[in-house]
Amino acid sequence: MKLTLTQFLTLDGVIQAPGGPDEDRDGGFEHGGWSVPYGDDDFGAFMEENFDRVDAFLLGRATYDIFAGYWPRMTDPTDPIASRLNSLPKYVASTTLTDPAWQGTRVIGRDDLVKDVTALKEQPGRELQMHGSAGLARSLMAHDLIDTLHLMTFPVVIGTGKRLFTEGALPTAFRHTRSRTTSTGVVISTYEREGRPEYGSY
Repeated sequence: MKLTLTQFLTLDGVIQAPGGPDEDRDGGFEHGGWSVPYGDDDFGAFMEENFDRVDAFLLGRATYDIFAGYWPRMTDPTDPIASRLNSLPKYVASTTLTDPAWQGTRVIGRDDLVKDVTALKEQPGRELQMHGSAGLARSLMAHDLIDTLHLMTFPVVIGTGKRLFTEGALPTAFRHTRSRTTSTGVVISTYEREGRPEYGSY
């Protein structure tokens, strides 16, 4: 399976707590819910297309807890997102979670995260999808394990907060394959990992 990451981020690269004020207040973050005013039909159409390609999910512990607290209550079998999250395999990377209540969940990464994720990618299927889970994403990008990035850039600057790309990130080149802009100005760009950057001089 191809490992893909869908990530919301601000113009200044913040990814923390896009979905609500109490989603992640770590570090005294007070801007939670910054993505909500930009939701529209274009945004929803992209998310439905994305979920239509998934065969399994890989989530970090914090994102898993947020999802597990909401999506199991969404029981409409025709919902293109809830139906897949509730029925498809979910893998959560955690060293502390022992008894996940959400049906179809398996804990990985207790001993060797890279080995476990590599084994998941070797399974047959289309996409192993990550949503959010920035801490896990940073760890996996350091080992060239994420194949595709869907970066949803919102037209807002926050000024503080956690970021996906931090000091010391593995130098990596990507190939831009698609972009679209929603009616509210969210730029959705897709990138495929290409390898190491090349350098030159002007």
